[in-house]
Amino acid sequence: MAAAITLLLVRHGQSEWNAAGLMQGQTPHPPLTELGHVQAAGAARELVALRPDALLSSDLVRATQTAEYCARATGLRFATAPELREQGYGVLEGRPSRELWDLVDWTDPHWAAEGGESLAQLHGRVAAYLGQLCAEPPADVIALVTHGDTIRAAQAVAAGLGPEAMPAVTPHNGSVTRLEVCP
Repeated sequence: MAAAITLLLVRHGQSEWNAAGLMQGQTPHPPLTELGHVQAAGAARELVALRPDALLSSDLVRATQTAEYCARATGLRFATAPELREQGYGVLEGRPSRELWDLVDWTDPHWAAEGGESLAQLHGRVAAYLGQLCAEPPADVIALVTHGDTIRAAQAVAAGLGPEAMPAVTPHNGSVTRLEVCP
């Protein structure tokens, strides 16, 4: 049985699309806002005290910009992993979030927008990635710079819950969520 590893899940700082209230999903280019840079620096300072030994990041710009702060603060280099991307929202990306409440079936974990990814698919992607980390952990304490829905999926996977039981609360931009996995 594998030993437990600690994941430090860092949600990227506020992006321009967060501030504008637009669905980002896997749109690669929205950068951090001025506040997002402050949040990223704060998350990086928090990581120093938690002493990660490895740093991995989503490959989307808002995450890699946050990971750069984390790398400078911890002295670690980071690698990117597309498995850490946000849930894909397909044709809904770039639309105002408030318009989507009538379009999205938030209660069905198998619903997906055209060209997007369902919560069940996100959960499966995150579960497979965490399984890989457990099988070949790069360290005992790993910082993962990622996205809100991805963090919620990781929390469900770590608790042994399916996509229908993902936590409802999304961690704030620039927050660090600690999880123990691979018991």
